[in-house]
Amino acid sequence: MKADVLTDPRPETFEPVAAPWHTAVVLAAIGLLVFRGRIQAEQMRAAINPDRIALYERILLTEWLSLALVLAGVWLKGVSLLTVLGDHWRSAREFLRDAGIGVLFLIASVAISSIFGAHGGPTDRATNFLLPQGGLQIGLWILISITAGICEEAIYRGYLQKQFTALTRNVPAGILISALLFGLGHSYQGWRRASVISLMGAMAGILAYWRRSVRPGMLGHALQDLLGAFVRH
Repeated sequence: MKADVLTDPRPETFEPVAAPWHTAVVLAAIGLLVFRGRIQAEQMRAAINPDRIALYERILLTEWLSLALVLAGVWLKGVSLLTVLGDHWRSAREFLRDAGIGVLFLIASVAISSIFGAHGGPTDRATNFLLPQGGLQIGLWILISITAGICEEAIYRGYLQKQFTALTRNVPAGILISALLFGLGHSYQGWRRASVISLMGAMAGILAYWRRSVRPGMLGHALQDLLGAFVRH
């Protein structure tokens, strides 16, 4: 990666992908989801037998509705979806290249989580209620992991990062603001883990800006979430 990756913006960098009012609506929606998520998390932690299936269904619905809200703003602005997500794969080689980058990003994310002791697991009360039990829950967890990889990268790195970069006319500011919002969106897992998630969000933001695409981050994000179902220590 070139050293000037964040200081030599491309001409399209400061073009907004939606109207400012729409971004305000998206931020309000995120705020409501954060508030609701923290209340639900406390209820789930206190429950003897938490209803994970109902929780997973709500997460899936919320993720896709949030993405639909974002895409509606992009559509109203008349901006191409490729501007938000990055160019599509034209060959198996391009897919494998981004998949390899996604795996490297996964390794870096796991290392960061381990260094800061924020990897979660069955003994972590902040995240234990999320972990699936049994085949049906694991199947839903896989769907959630794929959904989170697609929706959250499109929302935070594809939409919010581009929008705040345009509004502030500053690439690092756009990356930082979207990363902080990403961590805030996961604050139901505890502020310590949310801080690490913000750091990983900044890493994903740099990756998305460098690659001009959120697709490598989508792959790495989905793989990282999948680990939660199979790696318990």
